[in-house]
Amino acid sequence: MYNNQDVGKIGEELATRYLEKLKYEIIDRNFACKQGEIDIIAHTKKELVFVEVKTRRSLCYGRPAEAVTNTKQKHIEKVAKYYIYKNHLENEYVRFDIIEIYIYKDKYTIKHIKQVR
Repeated sequence: MYNNQDVGKIGEELATRYLEKLKYEIIDRNFACKQGEIDIIAHTKKELVFVEVKTRRSLCYGRPAEAVTNTKQKHIEKVAKYYIYKNHLENEYVRFDIIEIYIYKDKYTIKHIKQVR
């Protein structure tokens, strides 16, 4: 049986592969600073995309996206601002997405929620 950390890592890997299939360029994973952490930072032809990945094995505790509270969104936004500043990406269009992953036995589904903030 997997613990929550293992499930999260599996979810992030599935989300990365999903985004790569959609031709997103993965720039960074698990970028962390004192303000917090962002799971995936990717680039499309048009936008810099900050992605929060939430993975669940059941819906007993609600939908994965519900765990991305306003407080969590503000932390992600602060980390994104720092990342943009640090990497001189001020002229990029920016988007915040959530990817929900449901894992059940050997199957999984992905729900990509774009432009959350």
